[in-house]
Amino acid sequence: MAKFLSYDIYEINLHKVANDSDLKYLLLQTTNKSLIVIEDLDRYLGEKSTAVSSSGILNFMDGIFSCCGEERVMVFTMNNKENADPNILRPGRIDVHINFPLCDFTAFKSLANSHLGLKDHKLFPQVEEIFQTGASLSQAEICEIMISNRGSPSRALKTVITALQSDLAGRVRMRMREFGSGRGVEESGEFGREGQNGIHPIKEIKNLYGLLRARSSRKASMDKLDVVDVHEKENSHSPQDS
Repeated sequence: MAKFLSYDIYEINLHKVANDSDLKYLLLQTTNKSLIVIEDLDRYLGEKSTAVSSSGILNFMDGIFSCCGEERVMVFTMNNKENADPNILRPGRIDVHINFPLCDFTAFKSLANSHLGLKDHKLFPQVEEIFQTGASLSQAEICEIMISNRGSPSRALKTVITALQSDLAGRVRMRMREFGSGRGVEESGEFGREGQNGIHPIKEIKNLYGLLRARSSRKASMDKLDVVDVHEKENSHSPQDS
């Protein structure tokens, strides 16, 4: 996103911010055309003792719009937005919600081609079988494994298989605990691989870029109108030729 918009990136680690005042100070230090990133916001808000309060974060988000105009974009990452304060998620504070689903076999093949140069491999059927059993990892996790083992594609695939098997074992244990406590699958918070409401993340990203383009175009049009208005006023006050 930053490359597409030609924006600078500011990453804020809330665990290293002393208090609400320091968070406000950091906001004032950002420049125009910047992308401000705060990761794992839901995990931070879920902690019992935090230096920055929820109201401090809300004031920080509102400050972006009240004092910084439209040349700043805020990005929050969350593992589960259901745990976040609804006041943070409301329109006007967070306008676009993008869900990145876990990796499936189709996405895995694309990653293997991109990072390992593999269009096919004897281990692919085994990987596909594990995906079909319900195991999955995030695309970022699989990319990290492939990049770390780029020199040996076979080792990379075996490491992915081991990680998927470990994930599957964890899911089985979790399901057993849920059914033992009387919870259903819907209560567990899991949803389809295409994301909530069947919306694909790439489509949502395109919508976000469209929104940013529209805002930039509107701002450019307003600036142009201001220039034209000033020019007309200057002409109206200039002496007429005799």
